[in-house]
Amino acid sequence: MAAESNKRMDSVNRITSNASKIVTNADCELFDQQSALIAPGGNACTHRRMAACLRDMEIVLRYITDAVFTGDASVLEDRCLSGQRGTSLALGVPGASVVEGIRKMKDATIEIAIDCNSITPADCSALMREVGTTFNRAAAAVAWGKRRKAF
Repeated sequence: MAAESNKRMDSVNRITSNASKIVTNADCELFDQQSALIAPGGNACTHRRMAACLRDMEIVLRYITDAVFTGDASVLEDRCLSGQRGTSLALGVPGASVVEGIRKMKDATIEIAIDCNSITPADCSALMREVGTTFNRAAAAVAWGKRRKAF
């Protein structure tokens, strides 16, 4: 039990220490890939809208990190995703772009958190699958418009 807690704390500390980098890099990659988002008239065109996008991605990452720390992803839906989904729908935020941003954060987060020093590879793999599943749950919850498997 203590080893499990330490493994979670180590991973969460790595994620939290790199949260700004995870979000910024994911958004930059997303905007490079979907340049219409930052073009005039795009959903992230103005500085205010881009800042809101970054803020929302940080919020999602924070709740994913909380879910990983506790080993309980229900906090993600209860405290974050239902409100995020409603706000984004009201503002006309494209769900597919949010899903892609979450996927990019997932990839970056796993790359950072997978440092398996002092734990067995099997234990590390199980935790990284859990991290991936939590991101997938977030992506599926915000994939409005099209109902499809997130990843």
